[in-house]
Amino acid sequence: GVRERGRRGGDQLVQTRRVIGFPNDAPRPFAPPEKRPVHTGSIPAKRLLMSRAAPLARKTAETDIQLTLEVDGSGASTLDSGIPFFDHMLTLFAKHGVFDLQLAVKGDIEVDFHHTVEDTGIVLGQAFTKALGDKKGIRRYGHAYVPMDETLVRAVVDLSGRPFLEYRAPGGVEAINGFSFQLVEEFLRGFTMSALANVHIEILYGRDAHHMAEGVFKALARALDVATQTDPRVQGVPSTKGVL
Repeated sequence: GVRERGRRGGDQLVQTRRVIGFPNDAPRPFAPPEKRPVHTGSIPAKRLLMSRAAPLARKTAETDIQLTLEVDGSGASTLDSGIPFFDHMLTLFAKHGVFDLQLAVKGDIEVDFHHTVEDTGIVLGQAFTKALGDKKGIRRYGHAYVPMDETLVRAVVDLSGRPFLEYRAPGGVEAINGFSFQLVEEFLRGFTMSALANVHIEILYGRDAHHMAEGVFKALARALDVATQTDPRVQGVPSTKGVL
C-alpha cells in the first residue's frame, strides 16, 4: 500500500511518498505534477497581470463621454463631468479603489444631472468589463465597510457576469449642492448593469447626505479593489462553470 504525507523543510513544503515494505520504510521525495504558486497570506498586487486598461467613448443625443480606466493604477484621476459634486465622488472612487481614471463629459446638465450621472456609470461599468477581459485569476468577490463620521456603509461585489443591484438607503435625503441623492442609485444601476456585476450596497445608518454619498462611493471602490485583484492561488476563471 501507499500513503502520502507532507513534511516542512526550511521554508518549502516537501512532499514525500512512503512505500510499505521498502527497507527502513524510508520516505522518498517526489515532484508534484505541477508546482502551485505559494500564497504568502499578504494581499496580492493587482499588478501581477499585464496592464488592464480600457479607453472608451460613448456618444448619445444627451451625453458625449470619453473615459479611460486603468485597473492596476495608483489612485490618480483627471475628471470633468460638469458636475462638481459628482467629480468629487469619482475622485474618491479612484483614490480608494487605487484605480487611475480619466473622464471628460459633455452632457445636457442644463436640463438635468440625471443623464450625465447615469451614462457615466454605464461607461465606467463597460470599462471594467473590458479591462478585466475573461477574468482569469481574479478574486471575483470583494466587500468593504466604510465609516464616514456618523455614517456606515457596506458594499459587497461579485463580478459574476450576472448584473443585479440591491441598494438600500434612507428615503427623503436632501440634495447636495443641487445634486439629488437619488442620482447615487442611478449611477449604481448604470454601473452594475454594464459591469455585469452583482452589487449589494446598504447605508446601515447615517444622517448627513454628503457623508452617506461619500461612504457609498468609497465602499464600492474598496470592494472592487479586492474583487479585481489577482490571486496566485486562482487557476483560470474563478467559477466552476469555467466562465464569468
